[in-house]
Amino acid sequence: MMPSIAIGCDHAGFEHKELLKQWLERNGYVIKDFGTYSPESTDYPDFAHAVAFAVEQKKFDLGLLLCGSANGVAITANKHQGIRAALCWKEEVAALARQHNNANVVCIPARFVSYEQAEKILDTFLHSSFEGGRHERRVAKIGC
Repeated sequence: MMPSIAIGCDHAGFEHKELLKQWLERNGYVIKDFGTYSPESTDYPDFAHAVAFAVEQKKFDLGLLLCGSANGVAITANKHQGIRAALCWKEEVAALARQHNNANVVCIPARFVSYEQAEKILDTFLHSSFEGGRHERRVAKIGC
């Protein structure tokens, strides 16, 4: 079964988000867009909190967040218990985030990757899975 995905962004990630949203829907994913809904300047925490809360409450399996650098959305999302938001700027980082860190929110820096790169990063994130084993112990130590 395809995972359900909560998505959100600020103004800097809006164009990538809109295209990734279409790509996800074409590929059969169930999604919910938590905004923003235009390229007008906005505050990234509003959307990062909404996505992280939806994943934290298990209303969605995974999250996708975008902003200019992806640092702000990652920092914000990681304030939520049970959220492991990973800043991913290339496919290998996305794969390792899932395989080793059991990341459940991918954060993509829209100002530093092309749309094509963002799609590959997201696809890799969605098709990678947690390896468990020695990583299970480490991930268990993350929560406060």
